[in-house]
Amino acid sequence: MVSDYIIGTAHAQSLGVGSGGAASLMQFLPLVAIFIIFYFLLIRPQQKRVSDHKTMVSNVKRGDTVVTGGGIIGKVTQVKDEEVEVEIAPNTRIKVVKSTLSDVRVKGEPANDIEKK
Repeated sequence: MVSDYIIGTAHAQSLGVGSGGAASLMQFLPLVAIFIIFYFLLIRPQQKRVSDHKTMVSNVKRGDTVVTGGGIIGKVTQVKDEEVEVEIAPNTRIKVVKSTLSDVRVKGEPANDIEKK
């Protein structure tokens, strides 16, 4: 009697597995939706920022005011392939790797309030 109940239950469960194609698709649908949301909210904006930074760094030219990753503000005096020479004070120049520039300000824009006078 008990074995008939167990066999009957197992047989009933196996009948439900036959229609699992649509059910398995519904299980993966939330994962796909999460990936799409992550792509549009995290991955795509980050790729755009990286692209904008590359463009900004490649367009740096002599006379631009730049801000380095360390927060140093200065004026570009020389541009090379991978480096720029930045004047941070009169007769004080440093070489900076282009990729470490965090901001390029337009030519002639003062770096701080003291230069506005």
